[in-house]
Formats: sequence, structure tokens, C-alpha cells
Amino acid sequence: MLTLRTGSATLILVALAVAAWLLATPSNEGRALSFSLLAGGLFGVLLQRSRFCFFCVSRDFIERRDPRGLLGILAALAVGTLGYHAAFGAFLPDPANGRLPPDAHIGPLSWVLALGASLFGLGMAISGSCISAHLYRLGEGVLASVLALFGALLGFFLGFLSWNTLYLASIQEAPVIWLPARLGYGGSLLLQLALLGGLAHLLLRYRKGEEPRQPGSSLRQLLLGARWPTWVGGILIGTLALAAYLRVGPLGVTAELGSLSRTAANGLGWLPERLEGLDGFSGCATAVKETLLSNNGLFILGLVFAAWACALLAGDCAPRWPGIREALRNFIGGILLGLGGMLALGCTVGTLLSGIMAGAASGWLFAVFCFIGLIAGLRLRRVIG
Repeated sequence: MLTLRTGSATLILVALAVAAWLLATPSNEGRALSFSLLAGGLFGVLLQRSRFCFFCVSRDFIERRDPRGLLGILAALAVGTLGYHAAFGAFLPDPANGRLPPDAHIGPLSWVLALGASLFGLGMAISGSCISAHLYRLGEGVLASVLALFGALLGFFLGFLSWNTLYLASIQEAPVIWLPARLGYGGSLLLQLALLGGLAHLLLRYRKGEEPRQPGSSLRQLLLGARWPTWVGGILIGTLALAAYLRVGPLGVTAELGSLSRTAANGLGWLPERLEGLDGFSGCATAVKETLLSNNGLFILGLVFAAWACALLAGDCAPRWPGIREALRNFIGGILLGLGGMLALGCTVGTLLSGIMAGAASGWLFAVFCFIGLIAGLRLRRVIG
């Protein structure tokens, strides 16, 4: 069985490498597609190996006062913040000139964003994962995640139906606040690092005792045995986030899902002819698909298959069918994830992670209300079982 798992994982990784090589044509588009596939693969490895799931690590702290996972997320944000601010200063020296950095996930501040974030947090708690974690858990054989992702497609459709009303009511007049434009790069960097440091202090203050980790007995055991500390994954993800932004675009996992939903619904004539202002936003905004291959689509494929290979090598792949209650919970939670992600123009990766790294106030607002929705969802799960 070990040989079969190892052989299967090797074939998956070789197939990813060959696909990336075939995509790497001399054109900029080909190189971007190849990079997206490889970056998604690396992201999938880091998610799977370090259990980098926003819901799981938040629940660990809420229920067991274990802060290690959340500290890993703070590590990713700190590394990414340092990298993003250095990159912005290189090609946009004056942040106060009214321009925003190209393609950065900087969104409008409105009650719609707060609503979307709350729904996303609620969906995480009900379904048991954020969207990125559902994707890497596909590789671990968690078949219930398939239902959550199908639910997310439906949730995006519901978001598109309500978009024009919400846009005209609030979003079109909402301010877009980029912290470096208000405070300069130095002020923005100091403020964000101070906030991240303060949060780390609070997490450590309220922690309970931790069991020491046992070191691996070999390189294989270290890499593919016990999960990595989340801070290791966080530091590497923060570094990957900067490389992805400089090469293709900010990290995000909902653009392709939303585009699939929008394309299908548009083809069936179920959406308005025009979604006001939506295509003018950066972040994980969606579009009607005109080509099969896209950067975000290949990023997601790389994520799923690389996580699958890692799960096989580590013995974490254990396919199982969900019960009826679990299946229903994942589907309903997925609808909330899709609806919240559409209204917030992204998820915990695109709006929260990439947004905060870029110095976007929208990323911080998303984080606050997503956590509120998550707490409400945990309480709801205790009631309904």
C-alpha cells in the first residue's frame, strides 16, 4: 500500500510538472499560466502540510485556547505586509497621488462587505472549512467538500442576483481606503505590524498549556509525517503571496468558482444583462469565461492535485462518504460561503490575506466580521448538533 501511495503521488507531481512545462510558451500569457499552476501546487502543499485552515485554527483557539494556528496566520500577514509594502514603494513611490497599486485586493468599505464577511464566517462554521481548505481536503478524500463547493457555486449565483440592488444601495458610494495613501508606507507598515503584534500578544496571553511537538526521526518523517507548525506554513505562504502578486496577481481562490457560476447562469439567461460596477473591481472579482484556461483556474487545479499528492505520501488520504446530516450541512454552509465571498469580492485568502498584506482597510473589516460570523456559526452548530 505504501508503494502504491508513493507511486500515485509521484505520478501526480510529475504530471503537474509536465503540464507546467507544456504551458510555459514564450508568450507572457503562457509563462503566467505555467507559474499559476506551479504556485497553486506549492500553495496546496503548504495548506495541507501546515493545516492552514482559517476555520480550524480559529476553532482551536475558541474551544481549546490553542493559539498556534492563528499565530501562523499572523506570521503570514506580517511577512506579506513587509513584502507588499516594499514592492509598492518600488513601482508606486508616492502612495498619496490618488492611484491604487494595480490588481491589489483593495475593496470598498460598506455594510455589504460586513454582511458578506459575516455570511462567509457563518458558512465556514457550518461547513467546517473555508473554501481554500475545502479545496485541499478534496485531496484528503473528504468527499463532503465536493458538496460544499457545489453549494458555493449556487451561493455565487444568489450573490449575482442581489448584486445590482446592493451596489446601487451602498457599494457605489462606499469609500476605498488604502492605508499607505493615508499614512504613507512607513505609517501603514508600523500600524499593521503593531496590530498584528498586539493580536499575537493577546493570543499568547489567553493560551492554555501546549504539548511539545516530537521532532521527526528522519527527513521523510519531518516532511511527510506529523503536520508542520502553522507558523512555518504561514511564513512560506506570506513569501509565496508576494511572488504571486509580482508575477501574476494576488493570492485568491474564489475568482474561478465565481466565474464558472456566472458563466453558467449567464448562458442560461438567469442574470441581469449588466452587473453594475462589478467588473471594475480588483480582488477576486468574477467574469464570464471566454477561454478554458485561466490563471486562477490553473492555480486551483495545482492546489488540489498537489495537496492530493502530499496527502497520499503522508497517509492523510482516506476517502469516505458523508452521512446525510454532514452532507446537508456542507451544502448549506457552501451556499453561505459562495454568497459571502461574492458580496465581499473574495474570501479569507483573497480579501483577508491578500487585502491586509496590501494595506487595505477592507481586509481588516472582513477579518472582524468574518470572525463574528464564525463565532455565531459555532454556537449554531452546538444547538443543531
